[in-house]
Amino acid sequence: MQKKKRILLKVGSNTLTKETDNISRGKIEDIANQIAKLKDSCEFVIVSSGAIAVAKQFVKLESKQSEVFVKQALASIGQPHLMRIYQEIFREYGLLSSQCLLSYSDFKKSESKTNIVNTINVLAHNNYIPIINENDTVATDEIQFGDNDKLAALTAVLLEVDLLIIATNTHGIYTKESFQDKHPQTILEVGDFDALKNEVVRSRSSHGSGGMKSKIEAVSLSRNAKIETWIVNGLEDNFITNALENKVPFTKIK
Repeated sequence: MQKKKRILLKVGSNTLTKETDNISRGKIEDIANQIAKLKDSCEFVIVSSGAIAVAKQFVKLESKQSEVFVKQALASIGQPHLMRIYQEIFREYGLLSSQCLLSYSDFKKSESKTNIVNTINVLAHNNYIPIINENDTVATDEIQFGDNDKLAALTAVLLEVDLLIIATNTHGIYTKESFQDKHPQTILEVGDFDALKNEVVRSRSSHGSGGMKSKIEAVSLSRNAKIETWIVNGLEDNFITNALENKVPFTKIK
């Protein structure tokens, strides 16, 4: 049997909500449909944000605690609902899914790292798609800044994936000049990574805590591990298959 290509797909809150105030079941259906089409040649690991966004749809917490603690509580409420949505939709496409909650301390201990790799390998071997999120009830790093970009890169490096796809709300990284002129042009392929850093416009996403700067920081981790990274527009339908077939503009960092 030919070895499947292992792809880590990172999906942020802006993508999952399609830049609205609600999780888009249609977007998760789009992801499931693409994975189902590619399952004979690719195996997927997903790093997904969205727990806080799900909870905000039906919960308003009153608290004298800081905003970070409120977000941690929202994540605790929203995470099982997010997984239920994934499982329901993936099942409709004949896909099996599982939940993995990780925190940064897990990447600092050799035993924890070994356990993560072994567990995900077993899941993948049995055709389960691991859906990873940060354990927000005990960690605050990605809540405050990152929207799981760094978590995705660390996981990609640990699992030695063939490709990291970061889904965002732009057609990759735009040149700074074209962005400021309001006629954005995608940087299609990156040769000089240091030069790329100078092109990045400092911005935050509307629902997540990331932005292009956090994606560049994530890419620096995957790049050091010689993992190719693509930054694609996850708001578009068929964004994975279209990128694989070079039908749409996106940024490729070799």
